[in-house]
Amino acid sequence: MRIVIKIGTSTLTDKSGKLNNEYISVFAKEIAAIKKQKKVDIIIVSSGAIGAGLGYLNLSKRPSNLREKQALASIGQPIIMQAYRQAFEPLGTAVAQILLTRYDFDDRERYINIRNSIAELLKKNIVPVINENDSVAVHEINFGDNDTLSALVAVATQSDMLFILTDVDGLYEGIPGKSAIIKQINKITPEILQIATSDSGSGKGTGGMHTKLTAAEIASSSGVKTFITNGKKLNLIMEAVSGQSVGTEILPNKVLKSRKSWIAFGKKTYGSVTVDANAAIAITEKHKSLLSSGIISVYGNFRRGDAVAIFDKKNKKEIARGLSNYDSENLLKIMGKSSDEIRKNYPYLNCEEAVHKDNLVIIK
Repeated sequence: MRIVIKIGTSTLTDKSGKLNNEYISVFAKEIAAIKKQKKVDIIIVSSGAIGAGLGYLNLSKRPSNLREKQALASIGQPIIMQAYRQAFEPLGTAVAQILLTRYDFDDRERYINIRNSIAELLKKNIVPVINENDSVAVHEINFGDNDTLSALVAVATQSDMLFILTDVDGLYEGIPGKSAIIKQINKITPEILQIATSDSGSGKGTGGMHTKLTAAEIASSSGVKTFITNGKKLNLIMEAVSGQSVGTEILPNKVLKSRKSWIAFGKKTYGSVTVDANAAIAITEKHKSLLSSGIISVYGNFRRGDAVAIFDKKNKKEIARGLSNYDSENLLKIMGKSSDEIRKNYPYLNCEEAVHKDNLVIIK
């Protein structure tokens, strides 16, 4: 069994905002026990670099300026890793640091390298500790939150479970702490997402319950069972691995093959196309390729091979995602045109499909 554990800033830090080394020590003991008793591979996705930097400099407020965030992450990241190393080494467990940006998942070769590197560390019984490379990440290449990063790591490593540890017990039906926890979710629906709020309860992290559910949706679509639960309550991970119910459990509802998972979730979209009703049916019901004749609009500036989102004109919802056989400039020229028209007027464009079915993933 292989599990990914995402641990947030609010869980890693104390009330003063400084790194809670006592908690990390207890957390490490639990992880070591799970590894030994259950023979489980464990990957940690850890937030907290900016928070650790704040604590180190005795600052009380998280900055909004990108350069300040990057500087604080540079200060805090070695502090985070030192804390993990000091907690795990007495237990006979080594840790390794991996820092990633969104681009690492966008590029197929880098994506495979991530997967291979993590696999080799696990083979050597080392616990990978993964974080976003906040010191260099900018808006175009960041994840926005480590919830999304943890889901992408779980998908890339073909993990069985994803634990998103937070400062509440799970998804509440109403006001947190004053209503019941939703114990199990079969599928993330718009109604489920509406229950969640987008703000972080502690004010220290970047991802609220909405981002956690979105991450769970990514994981479940690739066959990974997800738990959203309270990181401050110990032994919950051991209980879940043992088959007990903890927090909010999101069941896997679809299993995509590795490459299709990468197209759907790992690769960043650089544009979109809107298709007519016939094309939407051909894609979603008949599992056909997207032909240029069914495209009615093109948005964005993308290159051949980039991922594009595919929207249905009728309901204006994204129904699929795929790799474009054309750049946006050429796709604008041939959209709505038949294959015969393209061959006659644009003989240098010799690919009939705008998006081939082998490079297309239905996501509705």
